[in-house]
Amino acid sequence: QVQLVESGGGLVHPGGSLTLSCTASGYTFSNYGMSWYRQAPGKERELVAQISSGGLMDRYSDSVRDRFSISRANAVNTVYLQMNSLRPEDTAEYLCSTSIGGTRYWGQGTQVTVSS
Repeated sequence: QVQLVESGGGLVHPGGSLTLSCTASGYTFSNYGMSWYRQAPGKERELVAQISSGGLMDRYSDSVRDRFSISRANAVNTVYLQMNSLRPEDTAEYLCSTSIGGTRYWGQGTQVTVSS
Protein backbone atom coordinates (compact mmCIF):
# COMPACT_ATOMS: atom_id res chain seq x y z
CA GLN A 1 0.00 0.00 0.00
CA VAL A 2 1.04 3.59 -0.53
CA GLN A 3 2.94 5.02 2.44
CA LEU A 4 4.40 8.49 2.87
CA VAL A 5 6.56 9.22 5.90
CA GLU A 6 7.70 12.76 6.70
CA SER A 7 10.60 13.75 8.92
CA GLY A 8 12.75 16.75 9.73
CA GLY A 9 10.36 19.06 11.53
CA GLY A 10 11.21 20.84 14.74
CA LEU A 11 11.59 24.15 16.53
CA VAL A 12 13.58 26.86 14.77
CA HIS A 13 14.19 30.57 15.39
CA PRO A 14 12.88 33.17 12.95
CA GLY A 15 15.28 33.49 10.05
CA GLY A 16 16.46 29.92 10.44
CA SER A 17 16.31 26.95 8.09
CA LEU A 18 14.96 23.42 8.08
CA THR A 19 14.85 20.62 5.54
CA LEU A 20 11.90 18.27 5.53
CA SER A 21 12.00 14.82 3.96
CA CYS A 22 9.23 12.51 2.80
CA THR A 23 10.02 8.92 1.90
CA ALA A 24 7.51 7.02 -0.17
CA SER A 25 6.83 3.31 -0.58
CA GLY A 26 4.24 1.03 -2.09
CA TYR A 27 4.20 2.51 -5.59
CA THR A 28 6.52 3.59 -8.39
CA PHE A 29 7.67 6.89 -6.94
CA SER A 30 9.29 8.20 -10.12
CA ASN A 31 6.01 8.07 -12.03
CA TYR A 32 4.15 10.66 -9.95
CA GLY A 33 4.38 14.25 -8.94
CA MET A 34 4.69 15.14 -5.28
CA SER A 35 3.37 17.99 -3.19
CA TRP A 36 3.97 19.57 0.19
CA TYR A 37 1.03 21.03 2.07
CA ARG A 38 0.82 22.69 5.45
CA GLN A 39 -1.93 23.28 7.97
CA ALA A 40 -1.84 25.64 10.90
CA PRO A 41 -4.33 25.39 13.78
CA GLY A 42 -7.65 26.92 12.80
CA LYS A 43 -6.62 27.42 9.18
CA GLU A 44 -7.30 25.58 5.95
CA ARG A 45 -4.73 23.24 4.49
CA GLU A 46 -2.48 25.15 2.10
CA LEU A 47 -0.60 23.84 -0.92
CA VAL A 48 3.00 24.98 -0.47
CA ALA A 49 5.01 23.41 -3.29
CA GLN A 50 4.76 20.86 -6.06
CA ILE A 51 7.28 18.99 -8.15
CA SER A 52 6.82 16.94 -11.30
CA SER A 53 7.62 13.24 -11.49
CA GLY A 54 11.01 13.81 -13.07
CA GLY A 55 11.79 16.84 -10.96
CA LEU A 56 12.13 19.23 -13.87
CA MET A 57 9.14 21.40 -13.00
CA ASP A 58 8.17 22.93 -9.70
CA ARG A 59 5.90 25.65 -8.40
CA TYR A 60 5.25 27.40 -5.12
CA SER A 61 2.61 29.33 -3.28
CA ASP A 62 3.15 33.07 -3.13
CA SER A 63 3.72 32.85 0.61
CA VAL A 64 6.88 30.72 0.29
CA ARG A 65 8.26 31.51 -3.16
CA ASP A 66 11.93 32.53 -3.04
CA ARG A 67 12.28 31.05 0.48
CA PHE A 68 11.38 27.38 0.04
CA SER A 69 12.72 24.87 -2.48
CA ILE A 70 11.26 21.48 -3.36
CA SER A 71 13.40 18.70 -4.78
CA ARG A 72 13.33 14.95 -5.16
CA ALA A 73 15.67 11.98 -5.34
CA ASN A 74 13.90 9.26 -7.26
CA ALA A 75 16.68 6.77 -6.56
CA VAL A 76 15.73 6.80 -2.87
CA ASN A 77 11.99 7.54 -3.23
CA THR A 78 12.28 10.80 -1.33
CA VAL A 79 11.03 14.35 -1.77
CA TYR A 80 12.50 17.26 0.15
CA LEU A 81 11.42 20.72 1.19
CA GLN A 82 14.25 23.12 1.97
CA MET A 83 12.88 26.00 4.01
CA ASN A 84 14.95 29.16 4.50
CA SER A 85 14.26 32.52 6.13
CA LEU A 86 11.56 30.95 8.25
CA ARG A 87 8.92 33.18 9.79
CA PRO A 88 6.53 32.62 12.70
CA GLU A 89 3.68 32.42 10.20
CA ASP A 90 5.34 29.33 8.67
CA THR A 91 4.45 27.43 11.86
CA ALA A 92 2.26 24.50 10.83
CA GLU A 93 2.09 20.79 10.35
CA TYR A 94 3.70 19.94 7.02
CA LEU A 95 2.40 17.01 5.00
CA CYS A 96 3.60 15.42 1.79
CA SER A 97 1.09 14.09 -0.67
CA THR A 98 0.67 12.40 -4.01
CA SER A 99 -2.29 11.59 -6.23
CA ILE A 100 -2.50 8.18 -7.88
CA GLY A 101 -5.44 7.13 -10.02
CA GLY A 102 -7.62 9.88 -8.61
CA THR A 103 -6.87 9.03 -4.99
CA ARG A 104 -4.88 11.47 -2.91
CA TYR A 105 -2.53 9.99 -0.35
CA TRP A 106 -1.10 11.78 2.69
CA GLY A 107 1.70 11.30 5.13
CA GLN A 108 1.18 11.67 8.86
CA GLY A 109 2.78 15.12 8.91
CA THR A 110 5.72 16.72 10.68
CA GLN A 111 5.42 19.78 12.91
CA VAL A 112 7.41 22.92 12.18
CA THR A 113 7.40 25.63 14.83
CA VAL A 114 9.09 28.98 14.19
CA SER A 115 9.50 30.91 17.41
CA SER A 116 12.05 32.93 19.32
